[in-house]
This record gives sequence, C-alpha cells and structure tokens, in this order.
Amino acid sequence: MTDDERSASGPDSDRGRADRVAVTGTPGTGKSTATALLDDAYDVTHLNDRIKDDDDLWTERDADRDTLVADLEAIRERLGDWSGVLDSHLAHRFDVDRVVVLRCHPETVERRLRERGESAATAEENAESEALDVILSEAVAEHGQESVYEIDTTDADPESVAAAIRAVVEGDREPSAGTVDFIEYIGGGGESRGDG
Repeated sequence: MTDDERSASGPDSDRGRADRVAVTGTPGTGKSTATALLDDAYDVTHLNDRIKDDDDLWTERDADRDTLVADLEAIRERLGDWSGVLDSHLAHRFDVDRVVVLRCHPETVERRLRERGESAATAEENAESEALDVILSEAVAEHGQESVYEIDTTDADPESVAAAIRAVVEGDREPSAGTVDFIEYIGGGGESRGDG
C-alpha cells in the first residue's frame, strides 16, 4: 500500500486491537470511572493520578484553578514505549492509535464537578468547554477524524461506557468524531441534548 492509499483509507482501516488508546474528555465526563472498569482487561494508566504523585511530571500549580500544570514532555519521557489505555483529559496530546472522547451534557458536567467540590467558576468553565467541543477539536486536529471516537456518557451507566471503550480498543466500533453536539447550551441557556 502506498502512503497515498494509506492516507485515503486511514490508519485504522483494517481495524483490529489497538496498542495505544487515549480516553480523554472534559473533566466530569466519566473517564476515570469507566476506565477503572477496564483495569483487569488492559494496562490502564490513570495519568492524572500519576501526575499528582510525581513532582517531576508537573511544572507549577495554577492557583486560580487549583490544579497542577502538567509537563507534557516529562510525561512523554516517563511513558516511554507504553501500550494500553491512557486515561486523562490530556491523553489526546500523546502518540496513540485511537482517541476516545467521552462527551457529556454540559449541565451534567457542571453538576458532577460541583459535587466533587470544584468551584462554580471551574465547573462553569469546563461546562462551556464541553459545549464548544474543545477537547474533541484538539483530538481531531492532533490525530485526524478517522482515529477519533465520541461516546456520549450523559445518560449512560459506567459499565456501558466501559463496553463502548472496549469496542474501540478491540476495533469493533467505527470512528465517530462530530456525532455529539451540545452547542445550543451556549446560546440556549443549557437546553440541548447530545445525539450520540
């Protein structure tokens, strides 16, 4: 197959099990909850926990957001030649075969983050980011539409989300970037629902 044929058919056109899968999404979409259910089947790296536990993986504390600023280059070095499932809102920034973007209605994201103890400003900022497809856009720009899989977690239980992620890892699900839309949340006072 020539490079042109490979580009036309996409990197995953003969889907099988992927070696490296990112599970990403706005905070509050259910990444850690769903990937915890996959720990027995795959080598799952919960990146945010590793960053919190290792001072060499972050550069500073963002006082306004009460969060750590990750050192992506240090994380790349630490991950080395890894394989498995990478769980983090930053996971799409790394070299992977497939990217699962968990999506959730912005009102639900905001509620979940408030229940976790996040400030109203942080919860609202993340809800707006979700409505604007920020992480989805980054994932598509970095990896191409043919490698991105959206999963709407709004009304889904963790087990069904984990099963959908497993289907992506195993090559049993088609790419689906652009199937979930919450943009009406921004202009419509939070009244939209996802399609996917």
